[in-house]
Amino acid sequence: MINLIRAFILVSLIFSFSGTSLAADLPKRIQAEYSVTKDGMAFADVRETFVVTGNTYKIESETKGIGVYALLGVRKLVSTGKVTRTGLKPSHFELHQGKNPKKALFADFDWPKNTLRMQVKGKPREATLTAGTQDLASFAYQFMYLPKPLAKDVIVKLTTGKKLNTYEYSNNEMPSTLNVAGKSYKAIHLVPKNNEKGQVETKELWLAADRHYLLLRFLMVDEHGAKLEQTLTKLHVE
Repeated sequence: MINLIRAFILVSLIFSFSGTSLAADLPKRIQAEYSVTKDGMAFADVRETFVVTGNTYKIESETKGIGVYALLGVRKLVSTGKVTRTGLKPSHFELHQGKNPKKALFADFDWPKNTLRMQVKGKPREATLTAGTQDLASFAYQFMYLPKPLAKDVIVKLTTGKKLNTYEYSNNEMPSTLNVAGKSYKAIHLVPKNNEKGQVETKELWLAADRHYLLLRFLMVDEHGAKLEQTLTKLHVE
């Protein structure tokens, strides 16, 4: 019995130190800027900061429209939570669109009860939490913490603040070269698994395989064929 206890403690320590080593090798501060186009025309600029302090993190993202789209107001996302051995574990998320409080969204992650509590237009909504669930701000940074190389099939579970969604992606596995922000990156391309032949709607991601799997490009095409594309323009990592 004593030997089993010692073995258990040893294994626990190994995993603990492995997680600490992994976290120590990853960035503590990231500043990223993106340009967003809508059907090829300038739409918005995005500025994000990701900061790790001890075992906690905070992400702030601001999207400002360009030209007539500036009338939509600044879109702000905030995500806070813990950094664990398996990655980011959100505790609170909020979204603000302009100065209209009715458009604000809030989500609180009650991990002990596996419950996601959301507020939409002041009305409560609930969903069941499962391990690895992220929010609209944190999901892109969670790729840093996933085992490398990424699996052939990648599942992304996230809340938009209104509901909880699950996305299944296929990893092309063979990095290609993507030139963004004045630099060439080895990019991993994630494509939705449920995309059927002839289907227009899609959400695709390109991640930097040689830069902590940070988001380089995001492409969203809606059911009407409208194309929204977000591309990295500036990156600072500490």
